[in-house]
Amino acid sequence: MFIPVFRVKAAVMLTLASKLKRDDGLKGPRSSATASDSTRRVSVRDKLLVKEVAELEANLPCTCKVHFPDPNKLHCFQLTVTPDEGYYQGGKFQFETEVPDAYNMVPPKVKCLTRIWHPNITETGDICLSLLREHSIDGTGWAPTRTLKDVVWGLNSLFTDLLNFDDPLNIEAAEHHLRDKEDFRNKVEDYIKRYAR
Repeated sequence: MFIPVFRVKAAVMLTLASKLKRDDGLKGPRSSATASDSTRRVSVRDKLLVKEVAELEANLPCTCKVHFPDPNKLHCFQLTVTPDEGYYQGGKFQFETEVPDAYNMVPPKVKCLTRIWHPNITETGDICLSLLREHSIDGTGWAPTRTLKDVVWGLNSLFTDLLNFDDPLNIEAAEHHLRDKEDFRNKVEDYIKRYAR
């Protein structure tokens, strides 16, 4: 028997909406205006996420895997990038993504959980990727038309065509590459062996 996809999505959205109402009831009494505003804002995010997660899973790069620790919380997920070319080939890099209540007006928050020697990712996990910036001078920052698929493809590209030594966040790594490319490669490989297997 054929079941239309939109019915499945509608059921998931109804489940999320009923969960939000239950959660809101557990938090205690609040003013009705505040409660309805909060529920509506979160509900919009969750409705977007149901659609975007389905699109994301259907269009993942072959070097990426997405994991939802709690399938009821689509706003928190992990991404594993396993580059198949370049300096970072052979490593497994974990990213944690949290989608805020104000999504899609603001970008998701992303942190690299794997220690890495990279010009655009600090050793503490901060990431320099223009589409994750809420306000960007060059116009390449976050916009409400962007989706989770754009974020995942952007993170994946940090290991290939978006690897940028000219505008680094980790200045020491960029200068290391400029000074001695072979030694930079050796340090990247050492970090992969120690932290990214």
